[in-house]
Amino acid sequence: MKNLFDFKHFKGDVFGGITAGIVALPLALAFGVSSGLGPSAGLYGAIFVSFFAALFGGTNTQISGPTAPMTAVSMVVIAGMIAAFDGDVTKAMPAILTVFLLAGLIQVALGFMGLGKYIKYIPYPVVSGFMTAIGVIILITQILPSIGYYPKEDAEFVSQFKPYAEEIILDNILKEEAAEGFLVLEDFKETISRAENITEAQINAESQTLAGKEASGVLGAIKVLPRALQNINWLELLLAAGTIFIIYGFKRITTKIPSTLVALIVMSGIAIGFNLNYRPIEEIPSGLPIPNLEIFTNFKLGNITPYIFTALTLALLGAIDSLLTSVVADNMTKTKHKPNKELIGQGIGNSIGAIFGGIPGAGATIRTVVNINAGGKTRLSGMMAGVLLLVILLALGPVASQIPAAVLAGILITVGIGVMDYKGLKAIPYMPRQEVVIMVVVLVLSSLWNLVYAVGIGLVIASLMFVKKIGDLTAERSDVKPLSKEKAWSDEVDFPESLKEEVFIKHIKGPLFFGSTSDFQDLMKQIPETASTVVIRMGRMQYIDQSGLYVLEDSLIELASQKITILLVDVLEQPRYLLERIDIVPDLIPKEQIFETFDECMTWVKQNVNTNKN
Repeated sequence: MKNLFDFKHFKGDVFGGITAGIVALPLALAFGVSSGLGPSAGLYGAIFVSFFAALFGGTNTQISGPTAPMTAVSMVVIAGMIAAFDGDVTKAMPAILTVFLLAGLIQVALGFMGLGKYIKYIPYPVVSGFMTAIGVIILITQILPSIGYYPKEDAEFVSQFKPYAEEIILDNILKEEAAEGFLVLEDFKETISRAENITEAQINAESQTLAGKEASGVLGAIKVLPRALQNINWLELLLAAGTIFIIYGFKRITTKIPSTLVALIVMSGIAIGFNLNYRPIEEIPSGLPIPNLEIFTNFKLGNITPYIFTALTLALLGAIDSLLTSVVADNMTKTKHKPNKELIGQGIGNSIGAIFGGIPGAGATIRTVVNINAGGKTRLSGMMAGVLLLVILLALGPVASQIPAAVLAGILITVGIGVMDYKGLKAIPYMPRQEVVIMVVVLVLSSLWNLVYAVGIGLVIASLMFVKKIGDLTAERSDVKPLSKEKAWSDEVDFPESLKEEVFIKHIKGPLFFGSTSDFQDLMKQIPETASTVVIRMGRMQYIDQSGLYVLEDSLIELASQKITILLVDVLEQPRYLLERIDIVPDLIPKEQIFETFDECMTWVKQNVNTNKN
């Protein structure tokens, strides 16, 4: 906590924090709306994550809050859990926030376990495909609100789902009766009685839930796009288009003032000032944020069990996002962040944010850069950004509630365009084919199916390809090659010609692990039939894993069954320890047949193999 209140940088920290908070405001509102929990959730997330991640984190100048990747994954969680609670956001909220709290706690645990330094090993093609998919998801899903089309409010579209809605409601009645012990087939009176109490409003509400689910995500937005284009609200489209125009156009004039904030103020001012008939965002509650204690009082493990992997993904994604931003901050300030401490800070921020109803966040690169350029030097700047947003919430909450929804949709479209990894896309013609496959698989699956599973599949494919490549390289460097290409080492040049048919020398150069075992097994079988003795030189085999150990054991047993004498030369400490643990030494190979040097081995060969020949 040494530099937390270093007041010699106070002026720069205050100005940097205020500037970063101003930049964060429109994005926080937009991400909140995009997540499905409303603008207040985005604002609460920005307030608490920014303040507490700065207070407890390991990067002095980092500004944290909701980001595009974190919001995209959160959107999946929120949509799925709301659907599981029959479209009731209020009922689903405790379970949703519990998943976000769990993600924060996982980040804290990762920090305490010292795993921050390992985050950098996630392959770039996975990150690239994921980031581009985030851009695609945000871009496509914001087309509908930018043209003023909301599927749940399209009566004709919603009416298509009434038969399914009635089926679901009736199914729920039957489940309730089964839980209460009613024998439905013997007495329909209770079922009919309950069914008669179903109102048109209940059917319509269930139909709207189904309609919203049908139109959610990239595929859903694409499905309803033709209908949406027939029902364009031209005012909403003009507000969104004006927002996009100002964001890109104002940057050409100056970058000192955030163009996103300018677009938000100008377009909202026009809409409010001219009393236009636009659609505002959801109302932002006035007053201080209140903790949602139902997270604890209504906790049910079954509600979050299906989302534990999602919580882990959120935690890892937030860790990657934050630590990459920390590296950017290090490069700009010539400092060095503490990765594990940063994870703890981010985890605490996300945990507290979840308790108060905020969406999760991470270190935000643009806001961090703005903070540094504006004079931010210590963690006080990140805390100031959070305080500023709290002041704006308390003072301007009612005003912010009048912001047009189309304006935030326009802001999000520019975020979607900006978050795509154009560097990775441009490199596709030059990248190795395997890496292109990984990137495309993650991109397509993330966009059209499931972000969480897509990342998992991408990591598995990348790991398998990496193992295959390392196995090939190890095999090549380890002299795991056909006998015709086997080359003698320098101390084998004077090996007696008379012994070459009976003595075969095999080199193992490099680790013998699961990626190279199949080649090793095949090539051991190519030992000439004339050989009565096999010398295995192991001085350059530093490591053997369990797979390699058992393959080596099988090969040695096979050689022994053929009455071939096995000699081991220069067995290093780790391989020898394992060979002794599974009794290859001394049961299969006596210690007398293990030599420290090749010369000692050759002395034994000349004495014993010649004797055998005679």
